[in-house]
Amino acid sequence: RPRIIHTRAVTIDAPAQAVWPWLVQMGQGRGGLYSYDWLENLLGMDIHSADRIVPELQGLQVGDIVSLRRGNVPAFLVHAVEPGRALVLRSRDPRTGRPATLQDPSPLAAETTWAFVLIPKDDASTRLLVRQRVAHKGSLLSGAMWELVELLSFVMERKMLLGVRQRAQGARVPAR
Repeated sequence: RPRIIHTRAVTIDAPAQAVWPWLVQMGQGRGGLYSYDWLENLLGMDIHSADRIVPELQGLQVGDIVSLRRGNVPAFLVHAVEPGRALVLRSRDPRTGRPATLQDPSPLAAETTWAFVLIPKDDASTRLLVRQRVAHKGSLLSGAMWELVELLSFVMERKMLLGVRQRAQGARVPAR
């Protein structure tokens, strides 16, 4: 029962098979997040977005960790992989390494899913949808914190979508 749901999307002038490799290699210590690396690094996330497909990062499987910063906190567990179609991540409890639950005693505990879905429009273009669902405890503190996260997520995720689009369309990525 999520309290926050958002869906964002971008059309990419490339087939789904050209977009998929960029999604599979996302994460800290992997291909980055294709967003504002400088801002993420200001927050200590140690993110470096790739400007090429990295073959050794293409084997993502259910149960793998996709981290947002060094040390795997916060991080997601790969929940589902449908190559060329969908990647679903689920928030990870850093204490147990298992999926996060609202049973965690922390007042800020949450269960989150982050789904990336590719919908072919035709042979040469794809719609990339990103949906996040957050169930949190509903306290005033939890609600306020997750609303702030949602605001930051809007800015960062929009840039991520544009970063994936730029890369999948083969545009030159500026040096950092």
